[in-house]
Amino acid sequence: MKTINTYFDPEQQTLAEKIIANQRIDEDEALQLFEQFDLPQLAILATQRKKQLSGDKVYYNRNIHIEPTNICVYNCRFCSYRANSENDGYILPTEKIIDKISAVADNITEVHITGGVHPEWGIYFFSDILKQIKNRFPHLHIKAFTAVEIAYMCNIDKLEITEGLNILKQAGLASLPGGGAEIFDESVRNKISPEKPSGQLWLNIHRIAHLNGLPSNATMLFGHIESRAQRIGHFSALRSLQDETHGFNCFIPLKFRRKNNSMSDIDETNIIEDLKTYAVARIFLDNIPHLKAYWPAVGRDFAQISLNYGVDDLDGTINDSTTIYTRAGSSENTNMSTAELKHLISTAGFISIERDSLYNEI
Repeated sequence: MKTINTYFDPEQQTLAEKIIANQRIDEDEALQLFEQFDLPQLAILATQRKKQLSGDKVYYNRNIHIEPTNICVYNCRFCSYRANSENDGYILPTEKIIDKISAVADNITEVHITGGVHPEWGIYFFSDILKQIKNRFPHLHIKAFTAVEIAYMCNIDKLEITEGLNILKQAGLASLPGGGAEIFDESVRNKISPEKPSGQLWLNIHRIAHLNGLPSNATMLFGHIESRAQRIGHFSALRSLQDETHGFNCFIPLKFRRKNNSMSDIDETNIIEDLKTYAVARIFLDNIPHLKAYWPAVGRDFAQISLNYGVDDLDGTINDSTTIYTRAGSSENTNMSTAELKHLISTAGFISIERDSLYNEI
């Protein structure tokens, strides 16, 4: 019977053995994985890391995404969701939000709220919406607002971040999504989203959230003008914050999609590069327990393949309630039944586990 080391040449052995022994790798070693290891080798190592964290389990939940508006003060070059004119913009009244949730409330456990950064909406505006949701649906976990949204809301109402988060928490906010991180490297960030707050502010808002009892997710937008080294630098910043706060539940690599935005001249990365990114993320981020493939962005087929590259979470049912990636070129119908999710996981050879928003098994 072959040993696991049979799959690696002598120059790869030391690093492979380090990963198999569940030891932490550094940024240079992560770059070595990208450049000197092929996909089957990365699949072995990422799966090994995944098994150390979650065994053969793959998680999903039952959720709905609410996107209150696509009107946004920022003009990120990669974004296909932002309204470009009055005719393209929309606002969901609170009554409509309640109606959308009410239609599925008995079949979900989580409401996920993110959207454009509206120029006039602050902390108190959103805390009122959260209160109405929580009053009507007390059993639902509310995961809402990226760090970028929160920073702007606090600015509108002239509140410190801690104060703003506590107001939202008292209104029903239970955790934060990971959006808005993009790439932390400022030289890249200044080209793709120059108006948006810095990566350091994103990190600090999540630090404050964690220290105030609000866990969160983390993301990275990859596959545009960033280098592999800049991706690894992004991983490193997240890992350092996680060492400090232990507040991240999950990391989600988000693939850049080129349709209908100002970066449409950039070719999208191929599946090999995408899978390498997932695998290296799983290996490097040894202290973030879960790695998610957000299937509305990458498609059902890729999501299933990614389960062999360290992914142990497929998000949830979504209920056809997001347009962020369909506007950018994804052809996926953003609605998947629990039966479909379970089939996707089991036919890939894994055990499907329904979870709540904090990864407690249901």
